[in-house]
Amino acid sequence: MSTQRQTEVDLLVEEKEVPQNEIVLFNDDVNTFDHVIDTLIYACEHDPEQAEQCAIIVHYKGKCTVKTGVYEELEPRCSMLLKAGLSAEIV
Repeated sequence: MSTQRQTEVDLLVEEKEVPQNEIVLFNDDVNTFDHVIDTLIYACEHDPEQAEQCAIIVHYKGKCTVKTGVYEELEPRCSMLLKAGLSAEIV
């Protein structure tokens, strides 16, 4: 077996699954599009286009996953969304 092939095999064996959670943002009749977009940019580090797309999806579909990752990284972001008056939860 070549050295390159052995390295690829070793890397595959060392990978482990990390449980992924999601922050789901819900629609409301209180917050403006601009507030939602600005908050997503700040709390979730979205670029403006991504934040706008999420805001539109939330408006028309009622909810949208805005961030995915491990719980420990999502919890402070979800707290920022909640403090800004948005409706969100980690699932």
